[in-house]
Amino acid sequence: MNNCSLRNVLRIAFCLVTLMTGGAARVLHAQSKDQPLPKIVQKDGRYGLFVEGAPYLMLGAQVNNSSAWPAMLPKVWPAIEYLHANTVEMPVYWEQFEPEKGQFDYTVLDTLLAQAREHHVHLVLLWFGTWKNGSSHYMPLWLKRTPELAPRMRGANGRAVDSPSPYAAAALKADAAAFTALMGHLKTADGQHTVLMVQVENEPGTWGNVRDYSPAAQKLFEAPVPAELLTALHKQAGTASANWQQVFGDDAEEFFHAWSVARYIEQVAAAGKAVYPLPLYVNAALRNPLNPGRPPSYESGGPTDNVIAIWKAAAPSIDLLAPDIYMSESAPYLKVLELYHRPDNALFVPETGNSPAYSRYFFAALGHQAIGFSPFGMDYTGYSNTPLGATRIAEEGLEPFALNYKLIGPMDREIARLNFEGKLQAVVEEKGKPLESLEFGPWKVLVSYGLGQFGPGENPPGNPEPTGRALVAQLGVDEFLVAGFFCRVDFHVADTASGKQRQFLRVEEGTYEDGKFKFVRIWNGDQTDWGLNFTSAPQVLRVSLGTY
Repeated sequence: MNNCSLRNVLRIAFCLVTLMTGGAARVLHAQSKDQPLPKIVQKDGRYGLFVEGAPYLMLGAQVNNSSAWPAMLPKVWPAIEYLHANTVEMPVYWEQFEPEKGQFDYTVLDTLLAQAREHHVHLVLLWFGTWKNGSSHYMPLWLKRTPELAPRMRGANGRAVDSPSPYAAAALKADAAAFTALMGHLKTADGQHTVLMVQVENEPGTWGNVRDYSPAAQKLFEAPVPAELLTALHKQAGTASANWQQVFGDDAEEFFHAWSVARYIEQVAAAGKAVYPLPLYVNAALRNPLNPGRPPSYESGGPTDNVIAIWKAAAPSIDLLAPDIYMSESAPYLKVLELYHRPDNALFVPETGNSPAYSRYFFAALGHQAIGFSPFGMDYTGYSNTPLGATRIAEEGLEPFALNYKLIGPMDREIARLNFEGKLQAVVEEKGKPLESLEFGPWKVLVSYGLGQFGPGENPPGNPEPTGRALVAQLGVDEFLVAGFFCRVDFHVADTASGKQRQFLRVEEGTYEDGKFKFVRIWNGDQTDWGLNFTSAPQVLRVSLGTY
């Protein structure tokens, strides 16, 4: 064959390969675009995050605030891999995203998308826009240098407060435009739905002051309460022309500020959602649920538990309100889960402490049908705000969280489905409470904490620190999925008057592969004589019960 003929053959082959690979790429792109958008689904009072048309459980990890820059990512991914996380929460910084007015820089966002796909994880993006922890430090320089466009709030003494005013029309317009650009880019650049949700702002509200006391704010405070809020709170009778103080009394200033912040964020969220309707949420810096006090003892204006109804009325484009929980004691932590697990609100814990004491609350969140859970600061970038050290969170610090995800990860879709269907219960150990029970129709499940339990009728010792946790899901009338750590799980016939005793017909240990339970071995003898004992090993059991 001469050179001319060879070139022709190579040219034809190249064209064929190009057509084939291009066609394959178009097919893959079409397939990804055919997948439904992630969405929050409600059924029978329960919520699920649906991804690719089925319930999905976010085994999350939030990176440190300054860890989403490309140079930092090599110190992020090893921690995510060690954790066995399937979802990573990454900030998007307004100051980087819009360095000049109307000029949007998508390079960092595209890097996050590409590297998340390489590491086979989903993303939740955190929009650090007008608010970040009550301040406006992430606004771009061109806004910071024009304070007349983005004024700060005024305190009761008339002085400027380091918190943005929710009545700044120019800043609102700019934030909405930037957020719309972000969502528009995701629509075109993320056909495979790497991004599942977006957080709009971050812990919005104000520290140290109850509300804005600027002339613009005062005028609105003295005006009638908006009719839509009166309707939502069932306060219409006799209040149609009443102002905030007249309607809400001692709560007036706090409720007014919550409404004002929520209305601002609603306009940002609605603009972005009109372009690309991913689920959106707002996170809350919490007040103490057991001894709340009043602002300014906590951040005012954000979606704290006492103003959730106001936020729901003011910001209908926000799909859920989510608590950032930094209370390591079980009583307040569990109370927060209860308060945010509402008929009108899906529970999501987007941020929580990263010390080992917080790891067991992943199971508590599952027990309240959470769609996801995410400890904060889970990377090796050299910053940590926990007692584990200022240099890095060592792997021994990550280990308690990794243990949870290593157990649940292979069956995360199954757990999400069972929880969405109301078939799963999960519990965590509380100090001084070494025993608790769960009800599953004809069966009563006893969970006792602490190892070293032998024989019937012994009092469980509890763990030296309350680290025990367990989950039980009903697969059939007499069949259960069981897993846990540092505890014993046993079953009893609920109808004690029947005189019947439970027997383990079969206890299978196994793993999940591609959504299917894969048998490993049968437990019997020492493994079942006095109940099912769980140590630190990530073990999953499928239990079949009978009676005698």
